[in-house]
Amino acid sequence: MTPKCGKCAGKMEQGFVIDETYGRQLQERWAEGKPEPHVWLGFDLGVKLKHKKPMPVSTWRCTSCGYLESYVTK
Repeated sequence: MTPKCGKCAGKMEQGFVIDETYGRQLQERWAEGKPEPHVWLGFDLGVKLKHKKPMPVSTWRCTSCGYLESYVTK
């Protein structure tokens, strides 16, 4: 089943948001809770993921108005 756009009722197409990091392209992921910075010796290492299970995010885009809607995929 393809969802309809919540803004204009147009057709939605499935895709994903790219997370670019160190010359790699990854699929965006979701983790519960507030992000905590991970800093070591003054270097920014991203965010701490202790006891968190990141889950992939799928994003749908409206072909009419461009509205994006994201969902965690299991």
